[in-house]
Amino acid sequence: MGLLDNLKAKLNPAKDKVSGFAQQHGDKVEHGLDKAAKVVDEKTKGKYSGRIQSGTGKAKGAMDRIAHKDGTDTGGDTGTPPTAPPPAS
Repeated sequence: MGLLDNLKAKLNPAKDKVSGFAQQHGDKVEHGLDKAAKVVDEKTKGKYSGRIQSGTGKAKGAMDRIAHKDGTDTGGDTGTPPTAPPPAS
């Protein structure tokens, strides 16, 4: 077993805990992100609104991926690529 395999094995419990946290408290975290974005936007007088909104959106997307809310396979430990959503009809 290589170094990366050992590291993955040791980090799996933490990954599961973080995923569980994201599933249970994701709405609270997203609300906090919105509040923080609003405060920062006010403090910068709207100068960086686009960047703040972009960063907030990326952080929310990351939370969704961690919590597996989107229902797609992330390809995590299997080494397989993520599955694509079905085509729209």
